[in-house]
Amino acid sequence: MKNIVILISGRGSNMEAVVRAAQAQQWPARIAAVISNRSDAAGLAFAASHGIATAIVPNKDYSTRAEFDAALQIVIDGYAPDLVVLAGFMRILTPQFVEHYAGRMLNIHPSLLPMFPGLATHAQAIAAGVAEHGATVHFVTAELDHGPMVAQAAVPLLPGDTVETLSARVLEQEHELYPRAIRWFIEDRLRIVQGQVQVNHTHI
Repeated sequence: MKNIVILISGRGSNMEAVVRAAQAQQWPARIAAVISNRSDAAGLAFAASHGIATAIVPNKDYSTRAEFDAALQIVIDGYAPDLVVLAGFMRILTPQFVEHYAGRMLNIHPSLLPMFPGLATHAQAIAAGVAEHGATVHFVTAELDHGPMVAQAAVPLLPGDTVETLSARVLEQEHELYPRAIRWFIEDRLRIVQGQVQVNHTHI
């Protein structure tokens, strides 16, 4: 039984999707904790209502990013995670923190990486006039939004799309893509070979 720790900063809709999938599909894993850097993160109430332990490590209590990451790492490791899942966790992590969880920390980014890393991806996609946009699940490395890619989901850019309409369609895909990728990890289907993720689809 693998332990999953999920990090959120807000509503945590991807966290909700993961929790629901884990319960509905009876994953051989448990969501050990949901941790936030903000005490007002709405997702904490959802986690607690599903019997999941919650913790808050306020980044504003620490003067440096390194101090915050060190404190966060202690709390995370108290739950003995096999996998750390970033679900709208709005912090740039230090290389030391990322290295500690190398090969066992996933993130979902709202673009078809390597296009549009960073923030405001939907606005960037609309401004660029691309034919399609989407989401990417990737392993976290020290370089922001550049880790080995696990899976992607695409949506077409439609005439008249706004940031709101596009982000809503992408989010719908995220809620299917992220639980699927996490389940692959839980079922030991993922291998990183020379910086590329290989997925074993023969698993039964």
